[in-house]
Amino acid sequence: MAEWRDLRSVAAGHLHTVGLTRDGRVIATGDRMVGGHDVSAWRDVAAVSAGSQHTVAVPDDGRVLAAGDNSSGQCDVAAWRGVVAVAAGSTHTLGLRSDGTVLASGSASGGRCNVTGWRLSW
Repeated sequence: MAEWRDLRSVAAGHLHTVGLTRDGRVIATGDRMVGGHDVSAWRDVAAVSAGSQHTVAVPDDGRVLAAGDNSSGQCDVAAWRGVVAVAAGSTHTLGLRSDGTVLASGSASGGRCNVTGWRLSW
């Protein structure tokens, strides 16, 4: 597939795979039933992560985009700003802000979203 060239990074979900091209586009392949690859319109992306059945990305402006299964709230990231990195888990999503604070959305089962007060030291 010609579009899977000039990649900056890749991420593997449970049922899908995503790639971030050098020009900031996100591409995906895999099981279309999960919706985690409804990313063809995403542009100017700096970072991407694939969860079990969802995909999250950080465009250059620090917003967060999400697509796919949101049954546990793992895609409830539209209000996040100032984010520089994301990590998609099975049923949760984490975001790292430029000030070092951490955001979480999704299932809190087992304490996985218990990140209040976390701060990365640069």
